[in-house]
Formats: sequence, C-alpha cells, structure tokens
Amino acid sequence: MNVEQLLAAMTPEVYQRLNYAIETGRWLDGTPISQEQRDACMQAVMLYQSKHNVDAQHMTVAAGGEVSFKSKAELKKQFAEPNEADIVRMKVDN
Repeated sequence: MNVEQLLAAMTPEVYQRLNYAIETGRWLDGTPISQEQRDACMQAVMLYQSKHNVDAQHMTVAAGGEVSFKSKAELKKQFAEPNEADIVRMKVDN
C-alpha cells in the first residue's frame, strides 16, 4: 500500500484510534502496542496530519506537511482566550 492509498483509506475515526494508541501505549481494548506498532502508527498519524491538520498545535504536522511549533507565549495566549468549547474554568486554592 502506498502513501496515497493509506491516506485515502484512513478515516478520522482510524486516525483517532491510532493517536490514542500512540498516546497511551495501548489499543482501545487495553492490549499493549509493540514498539514496531507504535512506530507505524506514528508514521500514519503524521501522514494524516500532513493532509488534514488545519489547526496545528504545538509540535504537530500541519496541513501541507509543514511541522508546526508554537512558542510558549503563543500557547499561553491561545489558552488564555475564552473559547466556546470551554465548559468551566475553576481556580484552585492550595
């Protein structure tokens, strides 16, 4: 299977499952992934991001294949701005 065939067959759901496996080291059913599986998943996720990631976050591959790095200041600004997706913000006192 070539890269274009892989990307054509890869749905957003498959992308999310692969990303989950990379982040947790386990498949959705709890089975651990091997290093070879993790490496293959990482490559597939990066390829998918290079075609579909229009809102790249810190250290991701943006659409077009460009690696996107955001500075600490940019990330702080992004998270400080109110977002409709936020449910609640709480201040925790020690």
